[in-house]
Amino acid sequence: MFNVSLAETTTCSETDLTVDFRDQFLLTYQHMLLSRVLEEKLGSLYRAGGRIVGGVYLGKGQEAFSAALGVQLRKGRDIYGPLIRDQAGRIAFGEPIIDTVRTYLGAVTGPMRGRDGNIHRGRPKEGHLAMISHLGSLLAVVAGGLFARRLAGTLKDSIGATSIGDGGTSTGAFHEGLNMAAVEKLPIIVSIANNQYAYSTPNTRQYACANLVDRAAGYGVEGVAVDATDLAACLKVFRAAVARARAGGGPQMIVGSLLRLAGHGEHDDASYVPDKARKDPAARDCLAVAEQFTLDHGWMNEAEVRELHEEVRRNVDQTFSKVSKEPTPDPFKENWQALSSADLVEGQHEA
Repeated sequence: MFNVSLAETTTCSETDLTVDFRDQFLLTYQHMLLSRVLEEKLGSLYRAGGRIVGGVYLGKGQEAFSAALGVQLRKGRDIYGPLIRDQAGRIAFGEPIIDTVRTYLGAVTGPMRGRDGNIHRGRPKEGHLAMISHLGSLLAVVAGGLFARRLAGTLKDSIGATSIGDGGTSTGAFHEGLNMAAVEKLPIIVSIANNQYAYSTPNTRQYACANLVDRAAGYGVEGVAVDATDLAACLKVFRAAVARARAGGGPQMIVGSLLRLAGHGEHDDASYVPDKARKDPAARDCLAVAEQFTLDHGWMNEAEVRELHEEVRRNVDQTFSKVSKEPTPDPFKENWQALSSADLVEGQHEA
């Protein structure tokens, strides 16, 4: 059912494994693990009922591809527009997990103050954009942010990055945003997680080309395919793409092949995925692959891996314990003014 063989994608050779690469690999692996444990907790609370505000969409199996991009970006200088399965990328970009937990539990102390959906959180002043549920829209927003910086003379060597799934690449917003970015030669990374399904619609009913990366040539942008279950390969590809973008190479399209290892959301059992697909190499668990890679290269031993798992779980549990004691919005005391400037509030501004 997969439209591309993993043999056709970029891989990482032993000559790429410098000390700097090792350090970044281990850091990214830690981001992946923190994301996995955090999301397992969120999924558990969602299934228990009554505690999570809104839906839960897990990035299980997508952490390597997501975090490998986020770790290349500079918080406060670059622009990042994550999607629903980019918890690992958010963490790698610098989002503290307490922001995540406060938003999912609807606490007034969170970045959205308990007012908006949990996946819409962000801190735009730090370059972390809030996700837009209309898939494809963030590409235009990130491109617009970069273009605005260019006009203002503040772009310098900053770049933008955003994510999309295979299904979202069929939207008009994706086409318009990428076309604009290509024409203006904006320094943007477009990360496409080909998780084989647009909700329950398989690749075979989404596009006719052999691989989504083939679309890059039509827009006049650089395109690279990668095995998204392989953290080492993902880091190699995103490192190179970010370097090209910062150097003036224009938009970079990276297509990662993987299989979503959970349903579209926790409300979906993914029963439409055939057993054959679950046995394909693209269905490997990227976290397990990364852990084995660290062990094989002697970067960590089994005791250190176990200790890291325990430390991460303690961190997540302590964060949830802290946030569970924080207040949620009081509808009778909240100031629900949506706009930051009082004179722009509807009914208060004279033309």
